[in-house]
Amino acid sequence: MKRRDFLKSSVVGAMGATSALPAFSAEGDMPTRTLGKSGLQVSLFTLGGHHMALRGQENAVKLIQRAVGLGVTFLDSAHKYHNGLSDEYYGAALTGGLRQKVLLMSKAHLRDEASAMKQLEETLRRMRTDYLDLWQCHEVSYMSEVKQIFGPKGSLEAFVKAKQQGKVRHIGFTGHHDPEVHLALLNGFDGWETVQHPVNLIDPHYLSFLRNVFPQVAAKGLGRIAMKTNAIGGITRNKIATIEECLRFALTQHPDTIVSGVETIEQLEQNVAIIKHGEPYSETELSQLLSRTKGGLTGPAVEDYKKAQA
Repeated sequence: MKRRDFLKSSVVGAMGATSALPAFSAEGDMPTRTLGKSGLQVSLFTLGGHHMALRGQENAVKLIQRAVGLGVTFLDSAHKYHNGLSDEYYGAALTGGLRQKVLLMSKAHLRDEASAMKQLEETLRRMRTDYLDLWQCHEVSYMSEVKQIFGPKGSLEAFVKAKQQGKVRHIGFTGHHDPEVHLALLNGFDGWETVQHPVNLIDPHYLSFLRNVFPQVAAKGLGRIAMKTNAIGGITRNKIATIEECLRFALTQHPDTIVSGVETIEQLEQNVAIIKHGEPYSETELSQLLSRTKGGLTGPAVEDYKKAQA
């Protein structure tokens, strides 16, 4: 079966449900990329830490271990996900030498040095590891937060210190509210190594990270981490596009890795199959897709995490 025929037969619905099981297995080689100037070699598919933990520890451990078995080497988490349970579930799953086979990312959302460092120590304990491969400043949404991060005793000092101490190998930041905030973070410090933000087929139509931030991240040689390819379910819930279209759109932007949220083994295997065997859109297909999506719901009606226009 040709890849394009496979993709046509595996239309994936909201939050990973399908109208037909994939005709192509999730088995096979996982594409890898270099995560910008960090130099880390990461799987193109990254397991999202929030959705992974929604159904409890037993399910999460199975998801994590199956993901590793499918070639996923990059695992996403955050201190605030489920009050630390996401970090804990990774700790429970990555036993028997699995920790050494993967790259762990987590994040801190508090903006002063002492609190961020405390969050890091808690994450390391919960994950049962003595270092993170990537630690990111989480979900920065407002200019007031940027000022605090960069200010005296701001959390940037914790990120720099943690890297110097070997508790984290690389540092970056994330956000999804306002691309201007991302640009302020990006241009305010030369030590960032990764940037994570929305990459989806609605984003270009409103306060676009893809148009305003992504090119500058690439120009600086930083790792490009795509997230919210389905706008936390907003795209499929509003019947704008399928998961297949969402993931193929993300592939077309050529990020270094795509964070995908899944809750079940079935969803994991379906999404991994698309990442492994899906084709980026041609320029003509991409133009048609964006023209179609521009004519429907856009902005916070779909991406409810973005700020509303004043």
